[in-house]
Amino acid sequence: MSENGTLLIRPLAEQDLDQVLLVEQASFPVPWRREHFLHEITTPHSFPFAAVADGVIVGYLCLHVLFETAEILDVAVAPERRGEGIAKLLLEHAEETARSLGAEQIVLEVRASNHAALALYENIGFVRSGIRKQYYEGTEDAVLMEKRL
Repeated sequence: MSENGTLLIRPLAEQDLDQVLLVEQASFPVPWRREHFLHEITTPHSFPFAAVADGVIVGYLCLHVLFETAEILDVAVAPERRGEGIAKLLLEHAEETARSLGAEQIVLEVRASNHAALALYENIGFVRSGIRKQYYEGTEDAVLMEKRL
């Protein structure tokens, strides 16, 4: 667990899922279902965690680490809390976790239209490494990004 001011980053738990699903549904056109998050909570190589402010989940990130590669599978911040640096803190926590588990790189994919996320990832050292054509709903490209740890 890490804490920054009044923001606590801690492992995601099953009792968090109602709040997580609200953020997920507000953030993505095709949101993950409860079963996806339950799978992440119970999978040995998965490290999902939440950003909590005053007892309320304001963001979360699902990290998967296997051997030398870590992958960010899902990350979101509550719409009303965007622009406060919460996503950056979650990403920094993911990098620390991945590094501590022996990962040498961290990868992710992001919608080509998500300019705010692309700018954030590039600002913290991710580089574009490829494109998956029509990945999202068969219509929108995914930008593949990676960062050496």
